Amino acid sequence: MAEIVSEEQQRRLSRNIMIAAAIAILFFIIAAIVTIRTFNGVDRYQTAIGELRDVKLDDGTVLHLNSDSEAEVRFTAHGRKVRLFKGEASFDVSADEARPFDVEARSAVIRSSDTAFNVRMRPSIVELTVTKGKVIVYCSKGKPHAVAAGGGAVIQPRTVSLTRLGPKLVDQRTAWRAQMVELDGETVEQAAGEFNRYRAAPILIGDSRVSALRIGGRFPIGGSREFLSVLQLSLPIRAVHGEDGSVMLLYRDEVAKALAVN
Repeated sequence: MAEIVSEEQQRRLSRNIMIAAAIAILFFIIAAIVTIRTFNGVDRYQTAIGELRDVKLDDGTVLHLNSDSEAEVRFTAHGRKVRLFKGEASFDVSADEARPFDVEARSAVIRSSDTAFNVRMRPSIVELTVTKGKVIVYCSKGKPHAVAAGGGAVIQPRTVSLTRLGPKLVDQRTAWRAQMVELDGETVEQAAGEFNRYRAAPILIGDSRVSALRIGGRFPIGGSREFLSVLQLSLPIRAVHGEDGSVMLLYRDEVAKALAVN
């Protein structure tokens, strides 16, 4: 009789274990669904080298991504947050007084509503350009600063340096929105760096004498051929094209001598 009871207990125990396992699986599925719904508001956008992209967000804000850029967008009932991981982005922010619009780029936080501004992540700084309205910017636990249209900021991990830009510099910084590279006396090295943002194979400086030469002009972002042609026509520079698509800029001594004589 003891053996029959024992077998019955084992069957009940097995049945209870199966019920508990089923309940656990059900709770796991429910938790997974809740997790998916919780993070459903997170969207990630990115561009390849040479690609520009415009994204209209759920609130009406338009996110413009420059070449080789990446951003994550998350909206909640209390706020709108964008994290810029790399590259450059411009924002036309839709008004929503109840939900501020925050852009995080490294240690920088830029807060706005019904404004337009541009954020570029350079190697050691974050560069802010405001084109409409006013934003509040701060880094880490630093003091917040107001930046109005026509102004900008250079943001480092612990400091925010405000700058007055003027219409010409604002236009130059945002020329990429019109798919243009605008140069105004930049060095050849700086200019090559701008075009390299849109090229898979880079323009390289092969002679230190080339680096400090200066160039101006307005070129399509995909117009590095035109840029190289202007370089060779106006400066003592020779462009040598590599088999991999890269371009090496060399100094032409014979041209430099001719320019010196004239």
